Formats: sequence, C-alpha cells, structure tokens
Amino acid sequence: MQVTSGIDLRQMGRAARDASRVLASLSTRRKNAGLAAIADEIEKRADEILEQNRLDVEDGRSNGLSDALLDRLTLTPERIASLAADTRTIIELPDPCGADSESRVLENGLRISKRAIPIGVIGVIYEARPNVTIDIAALCIKTGNAVILRGGSETLRSNVALANVIRDALLKSGLPEDAVQYIDDTDRALVTELLRLDDYVDMIVPRGGPKLHELCRKQSTIPVITGGIGICHIFVDETADLERAVDIVENAKVQRPSVCNALDSLLVHRSVADDFLPKAARRLAASRVEIRATPPAYEILAGKVDNLTVLEAGDSDFDQEWLALILGVKIVDDLREAIDHIREHSTEHSDSILTNDWSNAEQFVAEVNSAAVYVNASTRFTDGGQFGLGAEVAVSTQKLHARGPMGLKELTTYKWVVIGDNHIRE
Repeated sequence: MQVTSGIDLRQMGRAARDASRVLASLSTRRKNAGLAAIADEIEKRADEILEQNRLDVEDGRSNGLSDALLDRLTLTPERIASLAADTRTIIELPDPCGADSESRVLENGLRISKRAIPIGVIGVIYEARPNVTIDIAALCIKTGNAVILRGGSETLRSNVALANVIRDALLKSGLPEDAVQYIDDTDRALVTELLRLDDYVDMIVPRGGPKLHELCRKQSTIPVITGGIGICHIFVDETADLERAVDIVENAKVQRPSVCNALDSLLVHRSVADDFLPKAARRLAASRVEIRATPPAYEILAGKVDNLTVLEAGDSDFDQEWLALILGVKIVDDLREAIDHIREHSTEHSDSILTNDWSNAEQFVAEVNSAAVYVNASTRFTDGGQFGLGAEVAVSTQKLHARGPMGLKELTTYKWVVIGDNHIRE
C-alpha cells in the first residue's frame, strides 16, 4: 500500500478519525503487535529507506543546506537500527490508556474516577528529521491515537518511504492503516488547511522554527502544543567543580550541536572566569567551536587560546538557537544576574546550573521556569528516550497540558467514569 498524491485533507481527516476510533478500542496486545510489525518492516526495508534518504541528502547539499540541517536529515544504518530498537522500546512501556486515577466513593454512594483515553487525531508538522516520522507514529499507535504527518520538503522522499513502511506494517498486523497518514504534497497551503481541520483533528504539534510556531498559533482553529525551540543555558557558579564543568559544557555544545537541547549560551561567575574560560575554550577549540563573547569574556579569551575563533558578541547573539558550533559566552557577577539573563533570553526549554552550593541550586530551580531545569548535568538529556519515555512527539515549552518531552502519557486525556446504583439527583 503506497501513500498517494492528490491530497484531500478532509478525506484524510475522516479516515484518521475513523481509524482513531478503532485504535481506541484495541487491547495493548494488539497495538504492541502493530508496533512489532513496524520495527520488523523498518529492518526489512532498510536499504529502500536509506536510498530515498540518500537522494534527499544529495538534494539538500546541492541546495546549500547547512551542516547542522544535513546532519538532522541524514539516516545511516545505525540510525535505522535505532529506529527499530526505539519502536520495540515503546512496546515494553506501560500503556497509559484505560488506567483509572483519583478513584473515590462520594458521600451519596457514587463511584467516580478519571480514566485515561486517547486524545483522538493528532496533526504533526515538522522539519528536517525523518526519525520523527517513526517516533510520532509509534507513540500515537501505542496510545490509540491516529496521526496526520506533514514533514519538510527537504525530507520528502525519506518520510514517504517511512510512512509506506508504517502503513504496510499496520495493514499486515490487522490495524487500520489510516491511523498513520502522510501529506506528501509540499504545497504550503496544505499546512494552513490542516490547521483548520477542526472537525477531525484534536491537537496540532509543530516541530520546527519560530516562523512555523507563529503560523500555527495564529492560523490554527485547533489547540496547538508548541515547543522544540531551545535557547539553552549553562551557568557555572563560583563553587562549581571546574574540571567537570568543562566536560559538561563540551558535551552540551559539541556532542550533537544541531538539536534543540544543545547549549547556546554559557554564563560564568566572575570569580572563576579567569580560571574556567581558558580551560573550556581550549576544549571547545578542539571541536572548532566559535565563541561570541561579551567584552569581559572577550578580553580573557582573545588571542589567548590556540585555534580558537572568538568574536565580540552582537546585540542578538544571546537570542539565537545556534544549531551549530557557535556559543555565546557572558561573565556575570552573581546568581541573580545569571537568572535574570536566562529569564530575558531563554525559550524555557532546558537550562542548567553547575554548582556545589545547594542553596544556589535550589534558587536556580525555583526561579528558572523552563520545561527542564538541571543541576550539575548537561542540557542534552532533554529527550523522550533519555527521560525513559521511549521517544517523544515534541518537547513542549508551553505550560498547558504538557511540558518537556511529550511521551505516552502526554498523548492521553481523560474522561470521568461515574458508577451509580440507580442514583437520582435530589
């Protein structure tokens, strides 16, 4: 079964709604069988997926995509194997659907509880990363949700290949193939049409840049969960273990700079800046990280570290999600200034303090209102897999319904179940 062109979004919506109703009635065993079929099909058709991805990468390189974007859209045999493994991990996770909570008996004898149920139909608009196609589909199937996917034009071939794999696996396992549908037309008008498909779609999740998020917030007639844009900070305070802090900063910046939880801005307490900044810069220079420094930090680093590119920070450099080997560096006088800087520039994604003063840690956690707040750890852990969620639909940075990595539980809502004994209201 192939994904076809000639898009009728209302028909896709109706098909998704019908599929969601079937999925919502299925046992965990049946849903897990569908996920196992997807994992098997990914492995069986790895060569087909990699070939389509190779063509996408070639086009992206010809079109001048940055190294960061090319890294995000590239699949390798190892990444294909990881997609299958991650899908099997989701099989092992508890199914949140059907679980009762807050069960109690009222004074009048009514038994009342909240029961977790699927949200229904999820619309996901995303860019650059074809692994998202598998992650989202697997999470939605496990929770009994149908999903309509719309990826970026730069990964069209890869995403269509993966969508075909998913739909074929669902068909083979007796699940409704329309539980996962892919919009394979790059016409941007279809995005706006999807945002207004409120007769059928229950939630929109954009995964992309600020322009996509703004479009969804302004145009959607469906509730939108926004997130995934990370301007992430680490603050090294005056008590931090500086040797270990170098390791953490390097990991947060260098391990995979093209992702939303990578480090963008480093704040360093003035009393340790002369000691710490050259150490950190030498490590970062080995990975060709470019530094954008405020004047006090620039004076410490300029011409002092071999092979280091250091520039004076511009007015907007601390409002950038770099997605590249670039790092903003600022010296601050105290914890208060660090927190104030983060509040002004953070996108409330992931922020960290490195400290041996627990009172500083507690103040940082209390006053930095990001989706993930760290003490003595790299920001790179803000990820559904790392948080034990199996995968994620997105990293939400808003405050309603869900925050941080959205896993299985975040794809459910609830209904009240009330059991009486011929009760009437007096």
